[in-house]
Amino acid sequence: MEPAVLGGRLASSMIAPLVKRLFRSDGPGAGLVDKPVRLSSLVSFKGEKRTLTEKDVSRLAAQLVERAVESPGEPPFPYDETDAVTYALTRRLLALGDLDMDDVQAVRLGHRELAARLRGEPDGLSTDSAHFLDSATEWACLHILEFFTRRSTFVARTLVEQSRDQAALIAKVDELLARTPRPPATDTSFERRYLPYVADRHNHITIYGLDLRDSPDRWPLEVAYLSLEATATAEETRSGEPPSSVPVHLPAEQALRDQDRVLLRGDAGSGKTTLVQWLAVTAARDGAQIPYVLPLRTLIRRPALPSPADFLPAVGCPLSAPDGWADRVLSAGRGLILVDGLDEIPAPDRHRARDWLMDLIRAFPGNRWLLTSRPTAVRQDWLASEGFRELLLAPMRRGEVATFVRRWHTAARAPEYEGPLLDSLRVKRDLARLATNPLMCGLICALHRERRGYLPTGRKELYDAALTMLLARRDRERGMGAVDAPELGEEAQLELLQRLAYALVLSGRTEMDVDTAQGIVERCLPTIAAPGGADARSVLSQLLLRSGLLRRPAEGVVDFVHRTFQDYLGARYAVAEGHLDVLVSHAGDTQWEDVIRLAVAHARPRERASVLGQLLARENPRLTLLALACLEHAPALDAGVRAEVEKRASELIPPRTTQDAKALAEAGPLALELLPGPEGLADEEALAVTVTASLLAAEEPDAALAVLRRFRGHAALGVRRQLVGTWHRFDTERYAVEVLDHLDRDRLILTCTASEQVSAVRLMRPWWALTLQALDAGSLHLLAPTPVEHLSLIFLQGIVDLSALRDFPSLSGLQILECGGVSNLAALAELPLTTLRLDSEADVTGLSALRSLRRLSLRRLPADRQLTDLLPIKAPLEYLSLSGEGRSRPGPLRGLRAWHTLKELDLDAGVLSPADWAEIAALPMLETVTLRGLPDAPAHTLDSIPPLKGVRRVRLPDIARGSDVPELKAIFPQARFDHLPF
Repeated sequence: MEPAVLGGRLASSMIAPLVKRLFRSDGPGAGLVDKPVRLSSLVSFKGEKRTLTEKDVSRLAAQLVERAVESPGEPPFPYDETDAVTYALTRRLLALGDLDMDDVQAVRLGHRELAARLRGEPDGLSTDSAHFLDSATEWACLHILEFFTRRSTFVARTLVEQSRDQAALIAKVDELLARTPRPPATDTSFERRYLPYVADRHNHITIYGLDLRDSPDRWPLEVAYLSLEATATAEETRSGEPPSSVPVHLPAEQALRDQDRVLLRGDAGSGKTTLVQWLAVTAARDGAQIPYVLPLRTLIRRPALPSPADFLPAVGCPLSAPDGWADRVLSAGRGLILVDGLDEIPAPDRHRARDWLMDLIRAFPGNRWLLTSRPTAVRQDWLASEGFRELLLAPMRRGEVATFVRRWHTAARAPEYEGPLLDSLRVKRDLARLATNPLMCGLICALHRERRGYLPTGRKELYDAALTMLLARRDRERGMGAVDAPELGEEAQLELLQRLAYALVLSGRTEMDVDTAQGIVERCLPTIAAPGGADARSVLSQLLLRSGLLRRPAEGVVDFVHRTFQDYLGARYAVAEGHLDVLVSHAGDTQWEDVIRLAVAHARPRERASVLGQLLARENPRLTLLALACLEHAPALDAGVRAEVEKRASELIPPRTTQDAKALAEAGPLALELLPGPEGLADEEALAVTVTASLLAAEEPDAALAVLRRFRGHAALGVRRQLVGTWHRFDTERYAVEVLDHLDRDRLILTCTASEQVSAVRLMRPWWALTLQALDAGSLHLLAPTPVEHLSLIFLQGIVDLSALRDFPSLSGLQILECGGVSNLAALAELPLTTLRLDSEADVTGLSALRSLRRLSLRRLPADRQLTDLLPIKAPLEYLSLSGEGRSRPGPLRGLRAWHTLKELDLDAGVLSPADWAEIAALPMLETVTLRGLPDAPAHTLDSIPPLKGVRRVRLPDIARGSDVPELKAIFPQARFDHLPF
């Protein structure tokens, strides 16, 4: 029994006087004479001033138990245990005198904990009795504490206790402050100068290796910084299974949030140094930690790596710190030590740097430490035994690339170039594969802006600029020479790299083992200007470490950081060695497309003509498109060859029909790069282009989306319908925002076949016409409320009661097909519904309440009822369809003449009787009649029908064009007959 339930049996007015008798009354004052004042001195049945005996307390407990038992309702425990319960409650009340606490402490304890102190040993009672006893004890303690708070001395004593506690707390805080050395005022003054200096010094990004005329090489960090993702492996152990490595993904700037020591790896240009700058700037502005940015390439020039006191002079900081300041900062655990570029120092010095770093960590524990390196500089788990967690900067994803491009153009104040470049990155696959880190993205942005919104005529210029930057200029402009001998020139590195790349191209692979790579380098060394004494192993190690192009993804394996560099360098070597015929022989393999295109870029004009001629000679649509794509890389080419390529390609691009579009899509994603428009295209061509892009969405969704986005402002209805109909092929929200939201809604219906699409509707401007197909009824709640005016529900599962449609206050058109037996049509009476179409399963009960209908289509009606009993008699119907098939055919048309506003009828002629024709003849405004199933109509039913001279058009879906129905011409003498395919 809960205390609250027991309280229903023992009213406060009854229990409070009994509880009060347990304690003596006190005079005024704080009650401080007895220090401390214990409960034992307050109870009335102990001490020299007893007013109650133990027998009196027993009677008091008996009264409590008796009143609980005699209260209305079921007894709380067996009647024969009354005496035992009374005795147990008495012992608990008497235990108040044995508690070593005062009233203030008791109130602080709470009534449940106080009751627990009184329970003592088990009483041997039944479960119900024990439960009642515990509840009664808690209820009594609740009133006891209430009694304490009402005593005159309680408030005064509480204030005294609080004063004592506060004094004790102040004393402890003072002692703690006395033990903690306070920084000198000079430290605080210096940090006020140092932190803004760090924030300002590192609040920019430098792009090394660019010499573009209009592109500055420094950007504000806040504008250009991009949050990248770092990955690590965590050991996950399941019951009965060995540990397994599970990838962990987190924003790179959070690397030090849960870990004090981190080794961050990343390829050249992946953003390691930029992350160090970001961490330094944010820490300096926050002020909670003191950041030190320590580039190892600078520190290593000194005879010895610096101690904390020399950190600032070693990196050229012009500020002079107070004596001992760095030691005090690190001793207090306030330091954020960012050591950048382990890969930028020679291998022997890396071990020295590790020893230096570990000495610092042991001397100054509690600080945060970050060390950056390229992946191949040191082995895996190089610092794991020292408590360092290893993270790897991941390549930029599609969204991150787009964000970088936007921020770059914001910083460059060149927004007009942003959109075209984003489209190029989506459509051109080799360009997209290149843009996977901030360095390469920055290069692409700069080249694009330098050429006023156009990338180089051929990719060769882009790759040449990237290779020059990665192989030579970047390290040179950062003040770095060779890290480890031997030092190779740019041309020597290119010669080695292109031989490695060509070997991979020929093998059809993207990786090779280290031994194979060393063999290729060894055979090449005699032909390049390599320093004396250089061996294949050291040269390959240097390429892996500093070129920025080669990497070691796994132990014993090497590959190129970008497949596009492999293709470019492989093509370069093939041209140099005269192996163009080898490349063309593989033209049927889509994996060789980029190699062939880049080979054309490197080739001489005569060689280009030969390659393109061989591609055209095969008369294959895909190879014709490949030849057309090669023209981009062939500024110098025989005019006749160029004209022939363009002529042959013009037969494929732009496609002119849907069939042409399907044939073009079979050529593969290469077609996406070549699709024109929308400018200069006829409506039919524009439609075919969008069909081609739609069909290629599964293979290249980004490129296909970029093409379709160009057509989102097209006025042609067919193009807009194609853009709506291909939604399911793309990411739901992205396509909705980038394409659908921009379409002109005129005569356009948006169809949703997934709940994600229904949710995405709310991300766009209102759609007036929607179709929900093959969903469940809950989808309606994802839409409502919405200003949709025309709604179609097809194969919607679980919708029975149409009252859910009341949440669509603008709904004027409704179609319900194959949704089962929907009902409650009367719920639609509140809507401005003018058009309604129902299938044969719908329950038409309540239809008469829809008085605003103008167009009504039904597939089934009860055969024994008049239309006036079923349809809305007061509705201004202008169109009525009562056609069906088989058993679903509507019954007789009795009462049809009541709707004198009808202008158009759609009927099943096979079941019309003379009486039905009479109802039709009585409609004064009837202009159009559609007669279905006419071949099934008995001939005699048309013999006695009077002429309907007001009908101007008769539609015959089931009668072949050219067939003559003389009976109908007699019935509709003034009508035009339309034979419609059905």
